[in-house]
Amino acid sequence: MNITDPIADMITRIRNAGMVELTTTNVPHSNLKEELARVLKESGYLQDYKAMEVDGRKQLRLFIKYQEDKTPVVSSIKRISKCGRRVYYSHDKIPRILRGMGVIIMSTPKGLMTDHEARKIRQGGEALISVW
Repeated sequence: MNITDPIADMITRIRNAGMVELTTTNVPHSNLKEELARVLKESGYLQDYKAMEVDGRKQLRLFIKYQEDKTPVVSSIKRISKCGRRVYYSHDKIPRILRGMGVIIMSTPKGLMTDHEARKIRQGGEALISVW
């Protein structure tokens, strides 16, 4: 199976797993997706993640985080920069999601980070996804 946009595939799997109350979901492994999972975990949107091998292929197992009332912590996750339309922001033009309650994950020359971290170190980059 050839996936055109692997990041969109990953966030769709996270969204779908939350809707049917799965505790884990697997996505094909890549370094970018592992970094994305790291930032999501550090921001409190994923419980954990683990790189593993399933049937001879590297997979990334994502552990979905839920609130006490069994609703997923991720209420919305969307792709900002797409294959046909890349979206870049300088550090002072990064928009705030839900007045700072949500997070934009940015790809910067210093690696993947949240919009809060990018503003703090005055680093712009490509806006990959928004989460709240």
